Formats: sequence, structure tokens, C-alpha cells
Amino acid sequence: MKRLVVKIGSSTLTTAEGRVDHAYLETLADQVERVREAGWQVVIVSSGAIACGLECLGMEKRPDDTPSLQAAASVGQGLFTSAYADAFGAHGMVTSLVLLTRRDTADRQAYLHARDTLNRLLELGVVPIVNENDTVSVEQIRFGDNDTLAALVACLINADLTMILSDVDGLYDGNPARDATAKLIRKVEVIDQSIVNVAGDAGSKMGSGGMVTKVKAARVLAAAGIPLVVCSGRREDAIVDAAEGREVGTLFSVSHQAHEITPRKLWIALGDASRGALVVDAGAKRALERRGSSLLVVGVAGVEGDFSENDIVDIKDESGYLFARGRVSAGRDEVELAMGRTHEELLRNRLLAEMADKPLVHRDDLIVFE
Repeated sequence: MKRLVVKIGSSTLTTAEGRVDHAYLETLADQVERVREAGWQVVIVSSGAIACGLECLGMEKRPDDTPSLQAAASVGQGLFTSAYADAFGAHGMVTSLVLLTRRDTADRQAYLHARDTLNRLLELGVVPIVNENDTVSVEQIRFGDNDTLAALVACLINADLTMILSDVDGLYDGNPARDATAKLIRKVEVIDQSIVNVAGDAGSKMGSGGMVTKVKAARVLAAAGIPLVVCSGRREDAIVDAAEGREVGTLFSVSHQAHEITPRKLWIALGDASRGALVVDAGAKRALERRGSSLLVVGVAGVEGDFSENDIVDIKDESGYLFARGRVSAGRDEVELAMGRTHEELLRNRLLAEMADKPLVHRDDLIVFE
């Protein structure tokens, strides 16, 4: 059986007044039932607990402070779960609730347990409803948006297709809210700086992600060999059409896999928050992208953030473009002392000699996004 991950944003799940749209949930359940009959196993990644809580508490405006948001999530989680259970249960489908935070995925063993749980739920014929645990999430451990969470889930279960149902039709070559001539990009085969540049900011008051987060998710999914469709959640039969290969919204296709993408590398890409960044020179970037090499400290031109040994860091080129991610074998202080020195200079320095040939980021702990 094929596997499909469908992410639904708050703006799609709720009405203009911020209330759960039960009629929409009914159409969603109908589509999921149809694709399941066609041989797909489905996981839903959905926002909505906070929106449900705000409605129940009579709050018309989304609060800005964390305790109020967590309180709304706590109140709304039961309503959120019941809404899905009722809509899907009417079609004979059993749903479950899976709540995750970065704390659950930053530890590799917990990450693997989450994978095993999702796989078992699918084997049992359940439709898992995955959401970030907003009741306990704080800035340091939250995913920040469910686009990232959807990419993580897709990688966890080795999905065949991921869909992000949004309040926009897909990726445009400009901002359609400001530019009437902006055109929908139907297919993206290479996610480069130009694609990142045209991605807009968050588009609705109910959600936390925008097109930028969707493009970032697409980069990781492409590295994992998983295509992504971004389209309007209100488009009739969007899920059914995408599952059957018809043109829907924007398709971020998979043209190639430059390097082997192991579960460990996917965990590095999505399972933990970055603690900083390494800026590398052009030669080091070529070696990482084209030869699948490890990163040596002689290729580092700058550092950002305050990272320690074994932390996850972003890897950027000298223009600031993020193209890889990995686990470092040395902290910022050591890297700052060693960078800018030649291989011979490092060997002559008794404090830094070990870093001359030791990978700063080993290829087994590195994921390149393009």
C-alpha cells in the first residue's frame, strides 16, 4: 500500500470567524475514505486545537502570550479530537491523536519510537491525526509550524506523497495579494535560491507558517525522495486528484537524489532545532554537493550562533544560502580558533592538530538539501 501525508492548516480547517468548519471536515473524511479504498494509507497532520480552544473560551482574537495559547490548546484539544473522530467515524474510519514536540524527536530513540507507533497505527487501519503538543510546547522545543511537522512525519513513515492543504493555490512567481500578474508555478524540479526568494510570508491570521516554510519542507522531502503538492484546501477533490496523479496546485517533484538519505540524516534534518551555522567557502560547498564529502574545518569561513560539540548546525554558503545541515564534532570556540588556517598550520599547532584531518561534520551526519 502507498502512504500519503496530508497537512491541513488552521485557516483551511476553520471558518472566517475562526470556528471549526464541520462541513469541511465531512468533505475531508469523504476524500480520505476514497483514497483509502484506492490503496492508500493516510496520516493527517492538522492544526486546530488552539482555534477550537479560542472558540470555546470566547476569545475572538488569537492571544500573543504563550500561557494563553497553551491554555487555549488545552481546552481545545478534546474538541479538536472529537471533531475528527465524529467526521471520520461517520465513514467507518477510526482516528487516533498523536501529539509531538521537538523534544520527542530530538532524541533519536524517541524519534524511532514515534516512527514505530505511526507504522503500527497504519497497519491497524487507523487514520492518525498528528498535531504539535501546543499545551506544553515552548519556543525552544516547538516545531514552529505544521509544515515542518508534516515533512517529519512523511519521512518517519517513508511516505509516497505529501500534501499541504493551504489557503493559497500553490507557489506563485510573485505575491498574488500585491501583484495581479503573478502566475501559479505548476511544477518545481529544482529548489534553488530563486524559488526561496519568491516564497511569501505567512498568509493568514490563524496559521503560523507561510510559503517559506512550505518550500523548506519541500527541500527536505525532495532529499528524501518524497514529492510534495501544495494547493488550496478548499479545492474540490484535491486529495483524490493528487493521489491519482492529476495536476493540483504546485508539485515539488523529485528529479534526483544526489546522496543516500538515511533515517539518521532525516532525523538530523528535521528532528532537532539548529544551534547555529557554519559558513563555508565555495570549494567546500562543491565538495559537499558534488562528491558527498565530509566537511573539514579548513573549508569554514565563518560561524554563527553558540553551538557545542554534537549539536546540529545549518551549513550556508558565503551568500548566506542554507544548503545543508549536520552534526558538528567541535564547538564554536574550537572552530573559531581553527578556521582560516591551512592544513599545515593546523598540524603544527599542538592544540589544533587533531582538527586538521578530523571531519568537522562527517558525511554520515550530514544532509545536503539539493
